[in-house]
Amino acid sequence: MGVILGVDFEPFLGAKLGVNCKNRNRMNIKRNIIFSLESRKKKGVMVADNVPIRMRVVYAGNRVDFSTGYRIDVAKWDSDKQRVKNGCTNKLKQSASEINTDLLLYYTDIQNIFKEFEVQKLIPTPEQLKEVFNSKRKEQQPEAEQDTIEEPKILFYATFDEFVKERGSQNSWGKATYAIFKTLRNHLYNYDAHLTFEKIDESWLNAYMNYLRTSCDMRNSSIEKQISYLKWLLRWAAQKGYIEKGVFESFKPKWKNTPKKVIFLNWKELNQLRDYVIPETKQYLERVRDVFLFCCFTGLRHSDVYNLKRSDVKDNHIEVTTIKTADNLVIELNNHSRTILDKYKDVAFEDNKVLPVISNQKMNDYLKELAELAEINELVRETYYKGNQRIDEVAPKYALLGTHAGRRTFICNALALGISPQVVMKWTGHNDYKAMKPYIDIADDIKVSAMDKFNQL
Repeated sequence: MGVILGVDFEPFLGAKLGVNCKNRNRMNIKRNIIFSLESRKKKGVMVADNVPIRMRVVYAGNRVDFSTGYRIDVAKWDSDKQRVKNGCTNKLKQSASEINTDLLLYYTDIQNIFKEFEVQKLIPTPEQLKEVFNSKRKEQQPEAEQDTIEEPKILFYATFDEFVKERGSQNSWGKATYAIFKTLRNHLYNYDAHLTFEKIDESWLNAYMNYLRTSCDMRNSSIEKQISYLKWLLRWAAQKGYIEKGVFESFKPKWKNTPKKVIFLNWKELNQLRDYVIPETKQYLERVRDVFLFCCFTGLRHSDVYNLKRSDVKDNHIEVTTIKTADNLVIELNNHSRTILDKYKDVAFEDNKVLPVISNQKMNDYLKELAELAEINELVRETYYKGNQRIDEVAPKYALLGTHAGRRTFICNALALGISPQVVMKWTGHNDYKAMKPYIDIADDIKVSAMDKFNQL
């Protein structure tokens, strides 16, 4: 610490401020202050021109980024010295000398702020650090300019974090939901690091959607989800009185979307996969197949099979409290699921688990490999939209298989066998008929196809 822009400033700052840097009575907040260029991509390619310069402060487990207000081309930036190369200018004709001098002022200001907190023996929160820093920078503005500067009424990202903390605790979010909002926050921050609630109007929302489509290469269905998550945050902020009820309530763009393809194995494919003779060199696929088939004959998600303990298995059924929704399910065993359990009843697994379940990611990879070997290669066409552009992709079914296809296989085949949706929903934990409708439509198609076989007699 203390070496920035190629110069050791720490002794200089200590002398200038009259601060005894070795004063043992004062708290010492270890920190690292780094100037760097923001990493930005456009259509998957890293941006190299006119890139923002940021100041990153890392301390006490916190990482806080500050915008310097300057931009420079990557080729004109010296990453080792953390400064603009001598003799270079940016697109606004601001010189290296001008920019580097201001970066030094940023460094000095943040160091002085930390020293003030050290004297008070306090470690600032990221919000406090930003507030004090912004206030100090505002004081340095000419008086005429200060009148034109408006401090944001509410710190957007601090409020975002408060929302996640409160809603996550109240609603017992799982890892997946926290990951969803972490992704949302990253997208928003990459689009506008200085976002305020006052900026979010119809024009901003349209521009943000365009950013997600062009810079993040998102489908319409993914953008729709991102906007719905953002609206969730805005509704909460309005309920808290942080913002006025605004345009986001009436912002309802029309999306060109198609229903998501339900990937599952029909009875023929299921038997084809089960009866396939796995080569001696690929015996690792046998356990993957057993776990997947167990999903196909119980309707359990990968997470619930992974968590299944021997104490959950009863004489003729299994009892499960699902990981995702905390539903208490009782699922009767059939001959197929019982056979798989019997195969491993004398094998000891870690944490008293019932089956040899590996991670979801690895299992997805191995499952595709297994299905390809078993020639589950029916061509499947997926259609989706990016803006107004329709995109059709065709792939063999094995390339689209994942662990969740086991749950879908169970539902589709159960309905095709004539088992009522109400019974299937008790096994799977679905709470509303709407979630079952895509599967019911598929089952109807299967029944119509089966009936046509009578016409061939």
